[in-house]
Amino acid sequence: MASGKYLINRIHKEKGFVSKKKAEKIAGEEKKTFSSLYEFLSFYTLFKTKEKAKHTVRVCKNLSCHVDNGNKILEKLKETLGVDPRERTPDGEFALEETSCLGACALSPALMIDEITFANVTPDMIPLLIKEFKKQKIKPLKIPISAPYGKFLLRNVYEIDPFDIEEYIKKGGYQALKKALERKDSFIIEEIKNSGLRGRGGAGFPTGLKWEFVKKEKEKPKFVICNADEGEPGTFKDRILIENDPYSVIEGMIIAGFAIGAEKGIIYIRGEYEMGFRILENAINQAREKGFLGENISGSDFCFDIEIVKGAGSYVCGEETALIESVEGKRGEPRKKPPYPSNKGLYGKPTLINNVETLANVPLILLKGSEWFNKRGTVLLSLSCDFNWKGVCEIPLGTSLEYVVNEIGKGIKDGKLKFLILGGVSGNIILPHDVDVKLDYEDLYGINKSLGSGAIIALNEKRCSVDVAKNIIEFFRHESCGKCIPCMRGTEESARIIRDIWEGNGIQRDIELLFEIAETMELSSFCPLGQTALKVIKELILEFREEWDTHIKEKVCPLGVCGNE
Repeated sequence: MASGKYLINRIHKEKGFVSKKKAEKIAGEEKKTFSSLYEFLSFYTLFKTKEKAKHTVRVCKNLSCHVDNGNKILEKLKETLGVDPRERTPDGEFALEETSCLGACALSPALMIDEITFANVTPDMIPLLIKEFKKQKIKPLKIPISAPYGKFLLRNVYEIDPFDIEEYIKKGGYQALKKALERKDSFIIEEIKNSGLRGRGGAGFPTGLKWEFVKKEKEKPKFVICNADEGEPGTFKDRILIENDPYSVIEGMIIAGFAIGAEKGIIYIRGEYEMGFRILENAINQAREKGFLGENISGSDFCFDIEIVKGAGSYVCGEETALIESVEGKRGEPRKKPPYPSNKGLYGKPTLINNVETLANVPLILLKGSEWFNKRGTVLLSLSCDFNWKGVCEIPLGTSLEYVVNEIGKGIKDGKLKFLILGGVSGNIILPHDVDVKLDYEDLYGINKSLGSGAIIALNEKRCSVDVAKNIIEFFRHESCGKCIPCMRGTEESARIIRDIWEGNGIQRDIELLFEIAETMELSSFCPLGQTALKVIKELILEFREEWDTHIKEKVCPLGVCGNE
């Protein structure tokens, strides 16, 4: 299958920069107007419509890097390069940019130079990085892992060469596909339903039920999309699977395609995961050579192939309909639902969309059985910020959050736990008195919380809730797609208000106004980005109101954190 047939891939091949002359040529070939192509290009942060510098330095500004003195990294880069963010050096060699989460939260602070991610960066490393980065090769990040109850999803991580399919096969790889091809598609869907597997991307929708919906659709062709656009700050568990066990994800996709009657699969991977892109591309080619992809898979009459589409820097494309729009060569703006993708998805055809971790579970379920998964099924969590141990852990559903914090995370560094953010920055606040909750869907629902993307962000008592809120709202302001006014204006105004409070210029009316904006956004925003952008911030205000009042009334930060840019 030819790669690069999608518009977004074509632009990537132009190295993200498209001149007016080239844009006019592409627009003609794509049967688009120049203005519609320009709209597309200007939407994505990794694409440029003006001449780029030879190299781009992107500094992560999200929460994990922020609390690990990411501002000092930025200041040292400004000093070394002699430019501010959104500027380039006079010789055109470097451009400096601030960027959203790079998926390296366990190794913060992090930055990217072109396609290479550098982790655990310190200010004194900056001059040498700028001078020597061309000698570096792209390689997977060595993110720490922990599996105290056994490695299932993580069974191949750091155990096999992700570029060698033979090592995966020796460990039982593609046996689940063989079993699937020997059984009926209805058997597979029933196994997935009986396993109780829920989507691991954030929504937690029953996976088997979603498969069944798409299977029942009569229209052809059908598509399977793997959502690898992992952009929720604090979340990096999909990255570890993509970069270290791509074959499990691909095998899960093939089985899903067989179960629902699809012939085409697409992996939509975020643009910042260049190493993951290369690993997946190699794994797909190897699977094709081995007869696991393409025509008449493993001697059956089942035909299925996979292509990778590379995102270009847009958080909202993690939402399934925005992702579809992006694949179709449009701005990544969410669609109105219904219809849902299972009815009318990619190119108006029935489409199954599952997250990386969700699909990686599928071979396990088929090999070990739904009953086993019901008893031993696990979930991956991303631990970051103020844990003493940071990385990806695998635990059985139902494990106590307290065990995760104190045993796996080794407690909180530099003080006591102030609060956790569960499920990423669009998730929930967990206070110390609630850490005995079980990490399963039912117990969390009982305290009105959600597992979300599986991110657990720990903040100690030295962290100011206003400073955390400022970092979160600036992320959502930047990532709002602009499709609906409540989200676009709501995030802008909320960011202005919180920054005023952070700087010591807030007024008492600001708190009331923030809650009014939050209610408006929750009720009238088009998609979950706007509906949840102020969710954590509201909880921070309610739980730490004294800190906010001190900022407003006394014009100082009680922890000496805010107002120090």
